[in-house]
Amino acid sequence: MENVALIESFSEFKDDKLIDRVTLMAILEDVLRNALKKKYGDDDNFDIIINPDKGDLEIWRNRIVVADGEVEDPNQEIALSEAQKIEPDFEVGEDVAEEVKLVDLGRRSILALRQNLISKIHEHDNTNIYKQFKELEGEIYTAEVHHIRHRAIILLDDEGNEIILPKDKQIPSDFFRKGENVRGIIESVELKGSKPAIIMSRTSPIFLEKLFEQEIPEVFDGLITVKKVVRIPGEKAKVAVDSYDDRIDPVGACVGMKGSRIHGIVRELGNENIDVINYTNNIQLFVTRALSPARVTSLKLDEENMRAEVLLKPEEVSKAIGRGGHNIRLAGQLTGYEIDVFREGAEEDVELTEFSDEIDGWIIDEFSKAGLDTAKSILEQDVEDLVKRTDLEEETIIEVIKILKEEFED
Repeated sequence: MENVALIESFSEFKDDKLIDRVTLMAILEDVLRNALKKKYGDDDNFDIIINPDKGDLEIWRNRIVVADGEVEDPNQEIALSEAQKIEPDFEVGEDVAEEVKLVDLGRRSILALRQNLISKIHEHDNTNIYKQFKELEGEIYTAEVHHIRHRAIILLDDEGNEIILPKDKQIPSDFFRKGENVRGIIESVELKGSKPAIIMSRTSPIFLEKLFEQEIPEVFDGLITVKKVVRIPGEKAKVAVDSYDDRIDPVGACVGMKGSRIHGIVRELGNENIDVINYTNNIQLFVTRALSPARVTSLKLDEENMRAEVLLKPEEVSKAIGRGGHNIRLAGQLTGYEIDVFREGAEEDVELTEFSDEIDGWIIDEFSKAGLDTAKSILEQDVEDLVKRTDLEEETIIEVIKILKEEFED
């Protein structure tokens, strides 16, 4: 009776957990065998019979009858006199099956058995959750804000699964309240101990790519392909698209009439400025398109070193570079080329290296990394933009500008 009562109490887990009764019984048998090993040293000679329909449980220990005084392993063997207490006609060499009651394991063992069962069920649940979300990596997912912490937002989905949206995976302008729904991609799923850690991201380029799939039917249907996405989250993004159907204008289809199709995506990303560009295998043309909205006068490629020298009219330079250097940086990431911008009439300009006697080499290198190789390319920028584009202090930049201005005043 104790066995039946215990298994009925174990069955309560079936109602609370997403676990079928057969799996529950398999876990129960595993837990019972561990308890038998601790009690008797081995479980090979035990039969555990579980009837999930009736909810009953039997444990039988099988031993061989040996002559009195010859028992070497009490778990595997039973003395003749002891066996005959069970059935008077037992003889040496026969098998004896004796039922073991759970109460025989002792109260502490039963409590430990129950705790072990709970642990195994949680482990089973966590494994299933891990597998479920591992298959969702790179897919858009929606969950509700449950708790807001300094370094992360804790989300819960409809099943009560915990999802973490770290601060560095949030768009800078993101602001969420408790109970609000949040969309992002499942970026990674890892088992930390036995518990799955599910990380959501709203800053990943994949999130933008998946939003295109959701919001633009031609992308979802495969008529338009998203070739590459680069982002500065919350600021600017560039998306290269292509179509194998010449009748489809991929950029026009993605943007929609007066931006109607892309507007929802822009709003989801905190008004991130999105440039949609026609992809091409012609690198020269692709670099030119990537620098949009700037109009390129001419372009010279160094394919071996993956560099592009772009000549622009003076009024187009600031467009090519963009606010905070975002446009030229994303164009480089999209094409894979390091882009150097030159102005028409550059013969009147002076290479920055010519000032090496007045400006430290490491400062010149910092400007060069931002595509600023000449005096005029620096003088045409605001101090604030130069601070954003380089790792230089404002005071250092002001001093450099003073030196360069003196050159042209002279």
